[in-house]
Amino acid sequence: MKNFLLKLSLVVVLLLSIRTVSANVSLVVLGDSLSAGYGLSSQQTWVAELDRRWQQTHPQYAIINASISGETTTGGLRRLEGVLERHNPDALFIELGGNDGLRGFNLSTVRSNLEQMIDKAQAEGVKVALSQVMVPPNYGQRFAEQFTSLYKEVAEQKNVPLIPFFMEPLIEESTDYVQNDGIHPTAEAQPKIADFLEPHLVDLLQRAQ
Repeated sequence: MKNFLLKLSLVVVLLLSIRTVSANVSLVVLGDSLSAGYGLSSQQTWVAELDRRWQQTHPQYAIINASISGETTTGGLRRLEGVLERHNPDALFIELGGNDGLRGFNLSTVRSNLEQMIDKAQAEGVKVALSQVMVPPNYGQRFAEQFTSLYKEVAEQKNVPLIPFFMEPLIEESTDYVQNDGIHPTAEAQPKIADFLEPHLVDLLQRAQ
């Protein structure tokens, strides 16, 4: 019995290590509550959904969620160096700025923070993709348009892919995909977000190989 348990333990360790060994291209998601899974468990997030899928379809890819609810571009910039050192990723998906916009932060600061994050990652040889982020129109049409344009300009200037805002099709499709606060996606929305983002992120990882 003792030998059986020892062998079983070795098998479990081996199985757990297979994913780490086989995953030779890694992606870090640096985001806010939309990616951290506000109101959900870590295993319900779209990031966890992609990880489960890729274990079967793309075992060479690993995805790491470094998102924090409430995060701003300033906080992301402050954390980025440590995130890069800890995970040593091949690719980085930046999904930040929503909290900056909702709090009415200065757009020049948001722009500078995004540019610095991209510069820091690229200096380490990391392939970067930037998520488009939008704010509700009730913040003023002019501010909303300037905020949206900011991301397009940064992506063009830094020559990085701009991935469409994944919340926009969810809001248009069904209210069931958005929590009662009108901002955060529900658990039911997470596979939809994974469907939307997967081709963009696979393309990013392929370019990082």
